Amino acid sequence: MIVNEIFYSIDGEGLRTGELAVFIRLAGCNLNCSYCDTKYAIKGNLGTEMQIPEIINEVKKYNCKNITLTGGEPLIHKNVKELIDELIKNGFRVNIETNGAIDITPYLNRCLVTMDYKLPSSGMEKFMKLENLEKLTENDVLKFVTEESDFPKLEEILRTYKIKSYVYISPIFGAIEPASIVDFMKHLNETGINTEKIRVQVQLHKVIWDPEKRGV
Repeated sequence: MIVNEIFYSIDGEGLRTGELAVFIRLAGCNLNCSYCDTKYAIKGNLGTEMQIPEIINEVKKYNCKNITLTGGEPLIHKNVKELIDELIKNGFRVNIETNGAIDITPYLNRCLVTMDYKLPSSGMEKFMKLENLEKLTENDVLKFVTEESDFPKLEEILRTYKIKSYVYISPIFGAIEPASIVDFMKHLNETGINTEKIRVQVQLHKVIWDPEKRGV
C-alpha cells in the first residue's frame, strides 16, 4: 500500500487526545472535503509503496503501543484489514480515523473507531453511510467538524439516531469560535438531548504547533 508518512507525535483529537501515538497516514481518499487539512494525502500515489512487514518494522522503532491509522482514508486500501491484524498481533492499540463513507462493521470491537460525519459545509454529506451511526459502539467516537451553519443538521442527527458512542464536536479551523460550540452544547442539553458523552474538541496539534506543520 502507499504510505504518505509515518510519524511519532501525540493524538490531537478524540479519546486519546494528548497521548503519544505513531501515525500511519495512508495515501488516497474517496472524498474531497472543503476544509480538508491533509490535501497532500488525497491522491493515492503521493507516498512510498510499503509492504506490511515494512510498516510494522517502522512503527516498532518508536516503542509506543498507540497507533493512529489515518489518511486520506485508510479503509479504501484493499490490504488494510491485514495491516490491522498484524498491528494487533504485535500488541499495538489501533485507532482508525475514517470518514463515514465506508462500512465500519469489520473493524468494530477490534479497534477504536473514530468516525467523521461530514456535515453540509464539507460538501460531502451525500456520501455518508447513515447505518454507521448506530453501529459505533459505546467505546468508539463519532466526530463532527462544524461551522455554525451545520448546527441544525448536527442536532437533527443527534435527535434521529440512537448513538451509543462518544460524540466530539470540533470547529472548522478558523471558521468558527469554539465558544459557539459550547453555547450549542448548552442548547442541546436544555432541549432534552443527553450530553453526557458529547465533548467540545479543538485540534490540539494545531494549538501546540503551526497549523500547517506536517508530521505532528
